[in-house]
Amino acid sequence: MLILGLTGGIGAGKSTVSAELARLGAEVIDADKIAREVVAPGTPGLDMLAAEFGEEIIDADGALDRAALAERAFASQERTAALNSITHPLIGERTIERFAQAPQDAIVVHDVPLLIEGGMEPGYHLVLVVDTPEELRLQRLVELRGLTEADARGRIAKQATDEQRHASADILFDNSGSESALLEQVRKVWDRRLVVMANNLEHRHPVFPSDAVVDVRPEWADEGRREIARIRHRAGDLCESISHVGPTAKQQPAVDLIEIDLRPNSVDVVETLRTRLQEAGYIADDAGDGKLRWVDPERPVALRIASNDQSDMTVAAACADRES
Repeated sequence: MLILGLTGGIGAGKSTVSAELARLGAEVIDADKIAREVVAPGTPGLDMLAAEFGEEIIDADGALDRAALAERAFASQERTAALNSITHPLIGERTIERFAQAPQDAIVVHDVPLLIEGGMEPGYHLVLVVDTPEELRLQRLVELRGLTEADARGRIAKQATDEQRHASADILFDNSGSESALLEQVRKVWDRRLVVMANNLEHRHPVFPSDAVVDVRPEWADEGRREIARIRHRAGDLCESISHVGPTAKQQPAVDLIEIDLRPNSVDVVETLRTRLQEAGYIADDAGDGKLRWVDPERPVALRIASNDQSDMTVAAACADRES
């Protein structure tokens, strides 16, 4: 199962991208919809909110009056914490159910408005960001959603910045133009990258870099950082260190490949670590070099798990000398 995180600032056009991915065949799990589902009329979630914040938060039709809830729940940090203690576990449980219901060969898109703000990036195989300049988002919020300019600016200010989203994005959809141009980007990424990656993941086909030497790319630093965060998420506490090494770490011309060195806490956990990473989709190849390789056709990654003995440290030092 290929798991993607989709996000974007308010007014960026995330819903358009989400709908197109669903049309193409993705299983979309919408965080906002789940948040509404768990407090719908007749649910235990709504009952718990009423018990905590009063029956006045339920309207005449038996549904949640969100404005009334907001007035009470955001009156203080303590009240907000009480709201979160009720809704977050319910949302988490329902989200896990939705992932469990998806076919194992599915491409699953988790649509989360505050994905970056919540530090959720490492949990996905890729993070997709819908990128729209702030002033254009402001214009859309005022003209299409009827917000006042002050309200729109206030909502934008509470979210991550464009720079933060760019740094977290494995795939960036430019929505500064027409809707048709945006949809064409989505279709190309689906055909050329996501479907291929999902197939590689399902059939355990690692991706190797091209033989050509490529020019220095400033994105290498962010790509290495994101990959290390994902590996650390999967490795848990088994690694003493995880390092981006090789030419891409030093911003030198190199094959288009991110190389990562992992140093386990001890020799005893090496096989557990290797197994855990292979289960996550880092595939052992038949090249004979002992490395694990990733499945993204546009971002080859090679992992090397050190054995923590002195000979291994000597080899690593020699490699570092040759690269410098």
